[in-house]
Amino acid sequence: MMQKIYLKFRVHRDKCRTKAMKIAATAPGVTKVSIQGEERDHVEVIGDGVDSVCLTRAMRKKLGSADIVKVEQMGS
Repeated sequence: MMQKIYLKFRVHRDKCRTKAMKIAATAPGVTKVSIQGEERDHVEVIGDGVDSVCLTRAMRKKLGSADIVKVEQMGS
């Protein structure tokens, strides 16, 4: 089942956005990654069978801070 996951992370500089995109893109099952939010501090991840907890843990390890904002089921 396809999921849409929103993660919030702390932005220190543009390099943090690049790191967040790389981490999210290499996670198993991810089909689309984009940066969202007014301050461009949210990552939207769309994929099939993506583990949101593992993804958040990986982002915390590399970026220092990451939180799950919302997980939605897509489609039927």
